[in-house]
Amino acid sequence: MENTVQIRYFSGYIRNYKKLCAELNVALPLSRDEREQQILIKGFEKWGTDIPMHLYGAFAFAVYDEKADKLYVFRDQVGQKQMFYAQVGDELLCSGDIDAIASDSRFEKRLNLRMLQQYLFYGYPIGEETFYQGVYKLMPGHYAEWDGKEVTVHCYFKPMFRPEKDKSIDDFAEEIKAVVKEIFTEEREDTELPYKESFLSGGVDSSFLLAASDAQCANTVGYEEADFSEAHLAQETAEHLNKGFRVKMISPEEYFERIPTVMDKMGQPLGDASAVAFSLGCQAVKEHADVVYSGEGIDEFFGGYNAHKREIPSDWVYLTCSHIMSEDVVKSLMRDYDTSVKASDPLKALWEEAKGEGQLHSKLTMDISFWLEGDIYLNTDRTSTACGIELHTPFSDYRLFEVASRIPAEYQFLEEQNKYVFRKAASSMLPHESAFRKKVGFPVPVRQWLCDERYNQPVKEKLFGKSSQKFFDQDEMKDMWERFVGGESLLWNRVYAIYAFLLWYDLKF
Repeated sequence: MENTVQIRYFSGYIRNYKKLCAELNVALPLSRDEREQQILIKGFEKWGTDIPMHLYGAFAFAVYDEKADKLYVFRDQVGQKQMFYAQVGDELLCSGDIDAIASDSRFEKRLNLRMLQQYLFYGYPIGEETFYQGVYKLMPGHYAEWDGKEVTVHCYFKPMFRPEKDKSIDDFAEEIKAVVKEIFTEEREDTELPYKESFLSGGVDSSFLLAASDAQCANTVGYEEADFSEAHLAQETAEHLNKGFRVKMISPEEYFERIPTVMDKMGQPLGDASAVAFSLGCQAVKEHADVVYSGEGIDEFFGGYNAHKREIPSDWVYLTCSHIMSEDVVKSLMRDYDTSVKASDPLKALWEEAKGEGQLHSKLTMDISFWLEGDIYLNTDRTSTACGIELHTPFSDYRLFEVASRIPAEYQFLEEQNKYVFRKAASSMLPHESAFRKKVGFPVPVRQWLCDERYNQPVKEKLFGKSSQKFFDQDEMKDMWERFVGGESLLWNRVYAIYAFLLWYDLKF
């Protein structure tokens, strides 16, 4: 019988492939490519558009159903892999690489000024719109249906929280440990990937990941500026766990030289300075490994940011944990400010639905839905792919979110700690100091380097160049720059985000 289901696009990996192969009668052994094709074909035949909730891993894929004469495009529950689409005539272009769509000869490339305005609010491309008019992002937990005439987008998953009050902290910690064990059992079963490494900072997320995983070597980045480097803490953890350890030291010269490459490969501008360091880290790993683990997801699932602790007025919309410019600031900077474009526009509908969960859980819903996918996963997916690295983010697995979604808010901030329940689980495999160390993040000394005349000349050229004059009020730009180099260091994220956009714009247009 001729197969009527075709896989038109696939990016990612299916972690629970063994169970799926058994359930779907996919004969093993097969190569990874063959088994993933068979899982998606047979899974779609069996479950239809419910297929993504049977898949654990990271994925974006397109399925053509010949019987229905429809194309279906899917993205994983939390958006670890990118997926974009655009209607061109009677065809739907779709890809995890937005440049593949924007560079198609049939597509008319035009800048979306609405997204520029939203980007300046947040420092990352938020929501469904993109920097290209007519190109849309398929949001996490969604699938698109194309019938040859129009696109219909459906939501199959929302990261909502429904706490269970009848379980203790220890109960949930045991559940986390059991899920982590299950995830890494599946990771180890993929014998086509016998050697893996891991990224490691001084924090609990990457430390627990390294301890639980089959990674044989840990990798981190470091700087001469000791206040920004966690390399010594990472090395202590790796040695305690009897893992190999490598550190990639990053100089300011190397960092600034790398920014154009990162902006080019990112597909859209990203004002997250850690993306450049992550890119250099991926490049270093590629010298000795093809697969690397990274610990994204935990802060958003379990409440890891200080913004999650702070109460906001009941009539506010939570604008995610990264909100770098107010509407007044953006209005002063932009030459053609659109008063109809509000910072809250992409978020309002979900916030109205989520805010009944309580402040912590509603904030986590928003950060998973917008910040995690729009900044963190955009960074990790595009930079790792550009470096030829297959990045696995085991702690972004839906099963771990499912545990997090049932934990009462009052369990998450205890003993002056955030994500307390996760730390409690991690403490079973880590020294107490590592499991309960205060969060540092992924710091980069960019605010210092941007002020230094030895490194910031390319930045100044962009900030006051021809493209900048097209979009930004030059008096306001000059005022911002002079205040920044004069000592207002907190303005660095505005400077960097605008520089990243201008660099990207000159590369693409």
